[in-house]
Amino acid sequence: MVKVTIYKDPDGRYEGFDCTGHARYADVGQDIVCAGVSALVINTINSVENLTENAAEAESDEETGEIRFRFKGQADANGKLLMDSLVLGLEGIQVNYGNNYLVLKIKEV
Repeated sequence: MVKVTIYKDPDGRYEGFDCTGHARYADVGQDIVCAGVSALVINTINSVENLTENAAEAESDEETGEIRFRFKGQADANGKLLMDSLVLGLEGIQVNYGNNYLVLKIKEV
């Protein structure tokens, strides 16, 4: 199962996210849940880095499927919009495929 934890500060501003695991919805190369989550996560990271002024850092481990992303300061309106879009997409996958394959949590830090 893929677990995505979105981190927000007490005022509701995004701090970043962690993504771990593999969906195991289907065989490797056929797993549309993993592919969908990966596309959303990687696109969000790339979009924040290339389309906004937000400073951020990302780390990944292909073997474990772990991705760690953090803003290096407060996310601006563009960073917030991209994170809102990530959450929307992940919620859609979770609704359509269920908690057996994707668990999304929003955590206040």
